[in-house]
Amino acid sequence: MEKNDFESYLNDRYFVQIDWYDKKSIANQKRYKRYQGWLIILASLTPIFVMIDKYFKEQTFLVWLPVVSSVLVAIFTALLKTFKYQENWLNYRTTCETLRKEIHFYNAGIGDYADTENKEALFVERVENMISRENTLWLSTSKEHERKGKREAIAG
Repeated sequence: MEKNDFESYLNDRYFVQIDWYDKKSIANQKRYKRYQGWLIILASLTPIFVMIDKYFKEQTFLVWLPVVSSVLVAIFTALLKTFKYQENWLNYRTTCETLRKEIHFYNAGIGDYADTENKEALFVERVENMISRENTLWLSTSKEHERKGKREAIAG
């Protein structure tokens, strides 16, 4: 592989992929923590809302507090389960850090790079395999989720 081609690969593919995985990991982590935080708060407050309603019967609007809280708990739980923010966050972070590590092995000439004549071609091959594995994992997880949803719909 020519040096110019390798530099182009690094700039147009490798660093772009690292940036993409990093941003997706951060976004999924934020969503997961946001929804999980609200879920914890609302699930904890729902019993209190039920008790408030029992002690303040004359305040008719209070009857809606536990209902709204319960509905929001169901929504946040469904969002977390459906969109798999935690799993995506961890998978994207793992892929990002694995990709970042690869350039250090390449630069140091260690591991598989110690015994090869074409370090650049090996680097490209290894990076593309990592990206492909993550894409395959994402696809298989999505398909399994889809199959599980269909089984639940049939059973339900």
